[in-house]
Amino acid sequence: MNTQKDVTEKPVAINMRVDSSKRNLIDMAATMLGSDRTSFILDAACRHAEDVILDKRMFLIDNSAFDAFERALENNPIGDNKCLINLLERPNRWA
Repeated sequence: MNTQKDVTEKPVAINMRVDSSKRNLIDMAATMLGSDRTSFILDAACRHAEDVILDKRMFLIDNSAFDAFERALENNPIGDNKCLINLLERPNRWA
């Protein structure tokens, strides 16, 4: 996924139908932010999409599990692990 816009890429349409109460709610919020409906919806959708993707890549563990994780990292440093080096050198997809 690349969130940076390619200058040669043309915009594509995203069509949707919503009831008037939802449209009015979106319009009110967009106006309060000094934005238009399209920009507001696109910004909100992209922000949510990034959150969903990040949630699938982040995990939470308790203190004892984290201590064990840290010990494993200390006992097995990156060294010449080419796969891990490549992973850590990849650009962030959400940046």
